[in-house]
Amino acid sequence: MRTEGLRIVRLANFVAPASGGLRTALRELGKGFRAAGHEPVLVVPGDRPDDRDTEQGRVITLPGPLLPGTGGYRVLTDRRRVAALLADLAPDRLEVSDRTTLRWTGTWARRARVPAVMVSHETADGVLRTWGVPEAAARRAADALNVRTAHAYARVVCTTEFAEREFVRIGARNVVRAPLGVDLVERHPALREPGLRARYARADQVLLVTCTRLSVEKRPGTALDALEALLARGTRAVLVVAGDGPLRPRLEQRARERRLPVTFLGHLSDRQALGALQASADVCLAPGPAETFGLAALEAMACGTPVVVSASSALPEVIGSAGATAVDRGGAFADAVEALLDTPERARREAARARAECFGWDTAVAAFLAAHDAAVPHRPARPIVSGSPG
Repeated sequence: MRTEGLRIVRLANFVAPASGGLRTALRELGKGFRAAGHEPVLVVPGDRPDDRDTEQGRVITLPGPLLPGTGGYRVLTDRRRVAALLADLAPDRLEVSDRTTLRWTGTWARRARVPAVMVSHETADGVLRTWGVPEAAARRAADALNVRTAHAYARVVCTTEFAEREFVRIGARNVVRAPLGVDLVERHPALREPGLRARYARADQVLLVTCTRLSVEKRPGTALDALEALLARGTRAVLVVAGDGPLRPRLEQRARERRLPVTFLGHLSDRQALGALQASADVCLAPGPAETFGLAALEAMACGTPVVVSASSALPEVIGSAGATAVDRGGAFADAVEALLDTPERARREAARARAECFGWDTAVAAFLAAHDAAVPHRPARPIVSGSPG
């Protein structure tokens, strides 16, 4: 039965099986759409069909094959089945979170006269570079892909000015900017636990934490490089890695061979436990060079923990002056860690929390709904628009 609001059907590929920034963003935006009186429907790939009502609205799972070497990512490959489902759902709006394998849905939406947006969750050239493609070739390939994406959809949603640049570069005139957010109630400094910290680090040691998918594009090895550099300088430090992925065996082997004090926790399904770990760290590391927002880093800051981020990513724009940036080398990350530790603890933790408070999910939901030309609560401002929809 239809509600008075709009039916916003959302498609996503490459959603991590249990956690991850995209999964978090889809959940929080869906909850916000529903709270605003709309009818969100999320379609994702999985190992078996499913259809259920959740806090984020209806979630439909279609069988999708595993993508080799990704540690669990699945994709929606059956175009005929997806198109039939879309026709049956009869969306008022379409939102797509995959700019490659699902780009065909932009054509479907135009034919069905459904306003559609593509959400850019990563820069195309950044991802290509992390996979070893030379910079010039990555830029040419990204530009070609982005031209097709911009033409296929009524709007392209970018979460930061950093993400928007590659579309501005090709002259796209239908880009809007809408930030993501962080749960400022679930993530807070009071989660800090001295006993938890003591489990991983002595009082005279620096506790570093990285919360990331252990895959090539996230560059988790940079965190181990930073730890090794700090130890070589005489800084007593340990590293805890929360996350899983295809690179985990290689990283564990490296830590053993070099006798690095690294604890690999794997995936933490308990969100409160993850928050406690982030809050109990002295510094969190976010080395991913292709991040266009970085939810894990923002969650750490909401817990009062400063973050060192890649200067190649969008994260310097997100963290502002409340953290530190570094070029993509372990030594540079070690320098940034030391600079943060030179700041009085209370000051650096208060600055981190204050910056995170600029990114509530209410603001994000309002901006995404505005990008859909959908009703929004409390008459929020429209997202930043680079041009008219085309």
